[in-house]
Amino acid sequence: MDKIRVAIYARVSTTEQAEEGYSIDAQVENIKNRCKVEGKTVVEVYSDKGISGKSVKKRLELKRLLEDSKKGLFEEVIVWKTSRLARNILDLLQIVKELEENNVTFNSITEPYDTSTPTGKLMMSMLASFSEFERTTIIENLKMGMNARARKGLKNGGRMLGYRSVGSGKESRLKIVPEEAEIVKKVFNLYLDGKGYKAIANRLNKLGYKTIKGNLFGITAIGDIIKNPTYAGKIRFNRYVDYSNKRRKGKNEDYILVEGQHEAIIDKEQWDKVQEIRKLRAAKYPRTYSGDFPLSGLMKCPVCGHGMVAARTVNTLKDGTKKRISYYSCGQFRNKGSVACSANSVRAKKANKYVFNRLKEVLLNEKVLKDVVSKLNKTRQEKIEPLEAEYESIEKKISEFTTKKNRVFDLYEDGTIDKDILNERLKKLEDDLDALDSRKEEIHEKIKLNGSEKIPFEVVKETMEDFHTLLKQADREQRKLFLQLIINKITVDDNRNIDTIEIHFNEGLQNWIKSFLGEESSNKEGSSSYVFKIAI
Repeated sequence: MDKIRVAIYARVSTTEQAEEGYSIDAQVENIKNRCKVEGKTVVEVYSDKGISGKSVKKRLELKRLLEDSKKGLFEEVIVWKTSRLARNILDLLQIVKELEENNVTFNSITEPYDTSTPTGKLMMSMLASFSEFERTTIIENLKMGMNARARKGLKNGGRMLGYRSVGSGKESRLKIVPEEAEIVKKVFNLYLDGKGYKAIANRLNKLGYKTIKGNLFGITAIGDIIKNPTYAGKIRFNRYVDYSNKRRKGKNEDYILVEGQHEAIIDKEQWDKVQEIRKLRAAKYPRTYSGDFPLSGLMKCPVCGHGMVAARTVNTLKDGTKKRISYYSCGQFRNKGSVACSANSVRAKKANKYVFNRLKEVLLNEKVLKDVVSKLNKTRQEKIEPLEAEYESIEKKISEFTTKKNRVFDLYEDGTIDKDILNERLKKLEDDLDALDSRKEEIHEKIKLNGSEKIPFEVVKETMEDFHTLLKQADREQRKLFLQLIINKITVDDNRNIDTIEIHFNEGLQNWIKSFLGEESSNKEGSSSYVFKIAI
């Protein structure tokens, strides 16, 4: 009987890293020991370090685990404790349901339940409910303490430019860091002199100043300084409710704003002047561009590789009229200035036209598409061939082990070797066999992952035709969304011409497109998943 293949999932939040028994290594070691006793094979370890269990959104390793469960890489997921997988019961039940749909069971080594039975599922739900209740209670108590601290004029949260905390716990206070305070004063003075966020960031970066995290200054960092009342001797707290989920939509009108127990870096008169100017500028200059920039973020800067963003310049013609020209410019330059990168601008109209024409050429030209699919299949086969050759070689070596064992027994029966040497050689043969079996399984999964079957041209053709239909029907916002779904990145050469358009295609995209068009998807059980990228 084949051993059960197990995936280990471990997680630790930033605060838990210091607690004994919570470390990733400790969780993994305990689970591996249990698997060894129970005769199970650990095929993969997934670990999210320094991440809270509140939400699954930021847990990349958990997402990878769920994707791998669809590929049949394992039959069971084991955690040290249920709370490692999820602290929210709804998230937990959703994850377990998704694993069950992929024929994968879920278990914890410290909690006695078996999710393959109704009783076990009930017990898991009860334990998860207790864990969620405990977490919610702790959070509420923590919030009460932080609110009380803020009302006393004491700052909550981490380090900020210009101040450091002295003392510990409830007794901690803000103290000015003179050299950093000079940077803060410079930001306010430059703003009063009429400079914008980008110009201020550019000036600070040229002078060699860095943010509290040691990075270049950008528009966001400057804006945060300008808007932060802590520098004026105030304490502001609880401005947003449930920020991790609602972001700025969770704005709290009844937030705390009180006089702080710390020394101000910016006096009240200067603070008030800056806030008045900021409000006037916000009303005069809208933040967003109203033009058509569907390639924002997809087009990559030829120098630094960061996404290119919307930009505009105003040219004065010979007759005195002014003409606005739209560009895609390096996001690093737009955000942090010339120290970070150069503009490397590409005309938006020209870039948009080229990309749409090139996509249309590939999406609807059967000859071009056949050539692309043929090259992809050839590349995939070239990757698989050495794996298949190694797989055959391992199978041959495994088949030779019976002969090798018989030879060892013959030597023992002839009296050439004693029992201790016999056992030693048999153990080495078993260890070698286990290593070969593990490598064989690893290669088998790699072959499955790369796709041993050819990518069918008809499937690709149909999906591309559907995608082209969507592009024609879509409004501006939808068109941008569709392009982000199919385009991985657009590279630009040194002459600021588009070099390659890398598009990616998989079965999930194929089914999503059909769903959007109101057609039935082709997602059948056991169907292959084709994932590839092409440069056009």
